Amino acid sequence: MASPASQPTIPPGLITPGLMSRVRGIEIRTRKLAASGVAGNYRSVFRGSGIEFAEAREYVPGDDVRRIDWNVTARMGTPWVKEFVEERDLSVISVVDRSPSMLAATPERGRLGAAAELVALLGFSAAYNNDRTGLLTFSDGVDAYVEPRRGTRHVLRQVRDVLLADIAPGRGTAMAPALDHLARVLRRRSVVFVISDFFTSGYAQSLQTLARRHDVIALTLIDPLDLELPDVGLLDVLDAETGRRLVVDSGSRRVREAYREAAAQRAAARDLRLSRAGVDRIAIHLDGDPDSDVVEPVASFFRRRAQVSA
Repeated sequence: MASPASQPTIPPGLITPGLMSRVRGIEIRTRKLAASGVAGNYRSVFRGSGIEFAEAREYVPGDDVRRIDWNVTARMGTPWVKEFVEERDLSVISVVDRSPSMLAATPERGRLGAAAELVALLGFSAAYNNDRTGLLTFSDGVDAYVEPRRGTRHVLRQVRDVLLADIAPGRGTAMAPALDHLARVLRRRSVVFVISDFFTSGYAQSLQTLARRHDVIALTLIDPLDLELPDVGLLDVLDAETGRRLVVDSGSRRVREAYREAAAQRAAARDLRLSRAGVDRIAIHLDGDPDSDVVEPVASFFRRRAQVSA
């Protein structure tokens, strides 16, 4: 496992034409979305740490009189006002779960494919506003941390890192150490997107602590299998994190109802933990269609927040 503070490099042999084609497809798809209004809403939602003085200019009717620069006005003999610009210097961190449970999804895109698209959308939206982007991946601990930097090439590197995730069966999920690591290394207020199926517990306190200083948003990846068991007869099921195997009769109505009830209870417990941690939540539903728009819920979230902050 890579050191938490390391900058992992990608072995050249792993960058296959198929991988590059997939990265390119995600880039084209998400760049278009980011450029068609998402980036603007992003800027309205996630503001910088303050404002700084840019210049003084002559007063024109309609200017706020509270911005008059009296020192310059006295020297020039006519009213002048101060101009300010937003001091952004924001860092946007994508925290991506790559525990084995992320493999428990419909195969067309999978949770990791959806996570890669989300990392791209968030990254390009930030890059278009000259903000820094970084990545932290975790499973049973912190796997790797890519420090925030500017630029679209840095975003594409993060997308490749997510798609190249080497998920080893039998490893569990420990989200708290990843959140605690971020709380230690992020010196300035940042925007943190946690992308996970949230099939774990024990992270609520760490999430709440991180959210006290940073803007934290939970992106919950929800696969149809998380909610309903299809009627396909006998299933040989493997728990990717514990290695436990069992045979399930999905043809039984009683079994499917019990599965549905347990899934609803698990979802309610997850939502309660996130709510108590005081973070915003975005539900990303994966319907099995590789062409479905998993980023639209994020765009809608940006629009809603922009309206509230307007």
